[in-house]
Amino acid sequence: MFEFTEEQKMAQRMLRMWCKKELEPLVPAMEKGELLPFDTMRKLGETFGLRGIVEARFARLEEKAKAAGASGGGGEAEDKGAFGDAGMLAVLVIELSRLSPGFAMSFGAWLGLTGGAIMAKGTYAQKVRWGKPLLSMEKIGAWAITEPQSGSDAFSGMRTMARRDGDHYVLNGQKTFITNAPFADTFVVYAKLDVEEEKRPIEERPIHAFVLEKGTPGLAVSKPMEKMGMHTSPTGEVFLADARVPKDQLLGETEASQSREGARDVFHSERTGIAPMALGIIERCLEDSVRYAKERKTWGRAIAEYQLTQEKLARMFVHRENVRNMVFRELWAAKTKTKIPMAEACACKLYAARAATEVAMEAVQLMGGNGYMREFCVEQLARDAKLLQIGGGTDEIQIVTIARELLRE
Repeated sequence: MFEFTEEQKMAQRMLRMWCKKELEPLVPAMEKGELLPFDTMRKLGETFGLRGIVEARFARLEEKAKAAGASGGGGEAEDKGAFGDAGMLAVLVIELSRLSPGFAMSFGAWLGLTGGAIMAKGTYAQKVRWGKPLLSMEKIGAWAITEPQSGSDAFSGMRTMARRDGDHYVLNGQKTFITNAPFADTFVVYAKLDVEEEKRPIEERPIHAFVLEKGTPGLAVSKPMEKMGMHTSPTGEVFLADARVPKDQLLGETEASQSREGARDVFHSERTGIAPMALGIIERCLEDSVRYAKERKTWGRAIAEYQLTQEKLARMFVHRENVRNMVFRELWAAKTKTKIPMAEACACKLYAARAATEVAMEAVQLMGGNGYMREFCVEQLARDAKLLQIGGGTDEIQIVTIARELLRE
């Protein structure tokens, strides 16, 4: 049986205490937009020694670069994000999501998506220049691929273009629903090459990632968008109008290998990464519901004694166990360096997202009027959970992909 290690369990207990003390009191202000989450994220990093982890990682990278006798090179296998231990990352996401899935999402987009993309595909020089400040949390990151007319069809529908111009690329286009965009310092932006010799239809043109910095002429961002949920995670648009970037800001510094597969890998990990977030939501909703059912009385009896209430709690528990097992399946795959098949990754996201939304809504229903009030955490979790069925590919896209993979066999 796969289970968290004792070290991971200890980290989980410490994270829960930190969240209770440091994060929970601030969530209401973050939800109202009165407080940005980034300084609290930095405090989390400082508390758990993130800077030391990053310094040690870059010391190893420097040694490898010296041994290779070059300052270039692609991404080493260990450099896939801020946390080398997949189990520790899962624990972090679960604990943050129990209180604020939006906080977890913003944190993940900063370190996991933006920092992870640079550390996986960047040259050594790019890792030092942009990866290190991101992972040490000096600079805020945003990963930009979605566009107004290309969401689930992110690759074929992409219309952001990069044109060669001497020693530079000139980028034009628009990105939307980008986590952290309004306050980001470093952007990883995906664009298609617009070159005269490229004869393929625009849908099939090579896609490359570029690293842009705040203040680049031609780069602009919107104010934070107003959303149904995930209020602790600022979301915005990115506008590119003749934004000029030197060739050394092409991620990997080569057009030989396009970034389509790299972006696909991120989408794949994003889909499997939904399970820990969903588990955090489900755990908190189940615990709050059980506690409330024991305390709340109608007609002189605790509502926990009614079979309708028991049925709701039992279904929540089943969802928790299923999603928990999905998390462990993913951790086992990471430990054994086994890639989860696309159909399974999509099935994971589909089930976990639906389970989290159902459990959160049932928790609201079980608590009645109290569940509808912002004083109770389940109201926020119900709004936040819905995004899991949309972001990273909608439920419908997961179903289509699963069916496609099955019929391809």
